[in-house]
Amino acid sequence: MDKQFTLLELNKAIQEQIYSGFPNNIWIIGEISELKVNRNGHCYLELIEKDAITDNIIAKTRATIWAFTYRMLRPYFESVTGHELIPGIKLLVKAKVEFHELYGLSLNISDIDPNYTLGDLAQKKAEIIKRLEEDGVINLNKELNFPLVPQRIAIISSENAAGYQDFINQLENNSYNYKFYTKLFSSLMQGTHTEETIINSLEKIFEHEELFDVVVIIRGGGSQADLSYFNSYLLAANIAQFPLPVLTGIGHDKDESIADLVAYKKLKTPTAVAEYIIERANNFEKNLVNLRNQLIEFVQDKTQNLKTKLASLSNIIIPSVKNNVDNQNHKLKLINEKLRNNINIYLKDQNNFFNISGKKIRQQSNYLILRNIERVKSYKKELKRSSLFKLRNEALLLKNSIKRMDLLDPKNILKRGYSITYHNDKIIKNVDELNLEDEITTKLFRGRIRSKVGEKLKNQTK
Repeated sequence: MDKQFTLLELNKAIQEQIYSGFPNNIWIIGEISELKVNRNGHCYLELIEKDAITDNIIAKTRATIWAFTYRMLRPYFESVTGHELIPGIKLLVKAKVEFHELYGLSLNISDIDPNYTLGDLAQKKAEIIKRLEEDGVINLNKELNFPLVPQRIAIISSENAAGYQDFINQLENNSYNYKFYTKLFSSLMQGTHTEETIINSLEKIFEHEELFDVVVIIRGGGSQADLSYFNSYLLAANIAQFPLPVLTGIGHDKDESIADLVAYKKLKTPTAVAEYIIERANNFEKNLVNLRNQLIEFVQDKTQNLKTKLASLSNIIIPSVKNNVDNQNHKLKLINEKLRNNINIYLKDQNNFFNISGKKIRQQSNYLILRNIERVKSYKKELKRSSLFKLRNEALLLKNSIKRMDLLDPKNILKRGYSITYHNDKIIKNVDELNLEDEITTKLFRGRIRSKVGEKLKNQTK
């Protein structure tokens, strides 16, 4: 029978083989899958390797950076790479291969080569830019027409960010007293959820696209590492294809993120973004002033030319008009004489006509007046009869209504043995409105009763 091992003996044997096979520290390439730092400062990682074609995980192991080492490695790595130690980045680490009988295989990391990560990040950035170019979207936002007067501004930033406050102060206190409408879409501007929250804000703005002229993405300062969150293909694709011009003021003038690259305009700081918007509004005003001045000059020149032409024409027209006026005056005098004679004849004829017509009208009027007096007397008698009948009916209806109101009077209802229950001055219609121990007031015909709810009974009705 073959030799048998206990599990502990097997793990001890594996441990000896690993220690003999890897007696010294070795350099290992891996991608961070998970990373946690406990309260003692120890960093626990899960390193993976993915297939270059399928992107499936083909290897995985645990790793540890003890607190003392982590306190030195992390700031050095971030200062060189400008990137935090977060899931998704590749590392070249120097580590001791360890195997524990209980916890299995792990790596004890003692050093990290930031230059390897820099090269990998640069390669990833280049791949994202190439992908955007192949998709044909990298310059879409830059090709949009910038509004003549950008006054309605959608802001993507953190409400508490200093950069957001700088932007608002610069915009509201501009020297030209321009008024701008701003709406903040609060987003995280650093950390692993940066991409998700900014894209969510873009989607919200898109739902009300017609309310805005431009979109600004701003943040104030921050570490170099924070800039890496803006090197995302998904975020860049959303910005590039957004239907409104996007301005970025992420706060780094040395490095350009992919979000900066695809935006309509990249500016160094939030304040610079505000100044750019103010400047565009001012350029529009200057153009209006220039157009106004040009129009005034054109009108003045045109007016002067017309005055000159008018003066020249007046020298020609005035003598001719004077002759025409004299001829017309003579003709008017002749017409006036004929008209006066004709009017006299007409007035005499009309006077005779009116005298005859007046007599006829007086006769007919007297007849109509007498006839209408008789009609009025008849209408008066009929109105009196119908009014008396209407008043009797209305009095009877009023009397019946008073009787019904007396029957419905709450006092009369209470007099018949009914009661009204209140809780906090509110009439109770359903026991579900009360809780046990609630104090209630029951109003009777004479007096009130105060009590507490000890039990609630529901009527069973079909």
